[in-house]
Amino acid sequence: MQVSNTEFDNRGRTGGIMFEEQSRTSVVSMWGEIDVSLRGESSAAIANALERAKAVVIDTSRVTFMDSTGVAFLMQMYTYGTQDGLTVSLPEPPPVVRSVIEMLGVDALFTQPARPAVAREA
Repeated sequence: MQVSNTEFDNRGRTGGIMFEEQSRTSVVSMWGEIDVSLRGESSAAIANALERAKAVVIDTSRVTFMDSTGVAFLMQMYTYGTQDGLTVSLPEPPPVVRSVIEMLGVDALFTQPARPAVAREA
């Protein structure tokens, strides 16, 4: 009998994306398995971050798996955020995240905090 090392939350999910407001930043925390099942959560996190209009920090420190859908979320947050004049950063991603963004060739976007492409009008 093989024992799974997967952790489930109280809703039976193996991963999640949460948006948190902090005084100077918006934090998007990702945990567990990041895949297509989290599409709704990723869309809500992007919408909340853009509406709040503060620098965005994407915390992937608790991610255990990420497929191309997870990378698509990172790219959307980066693209929409910088187009809206926000700084978007991905500090110290774990090896599982770093390897997939390197494999897909988008790691250069996240080696330095993203600088806003356009200043947001008040």
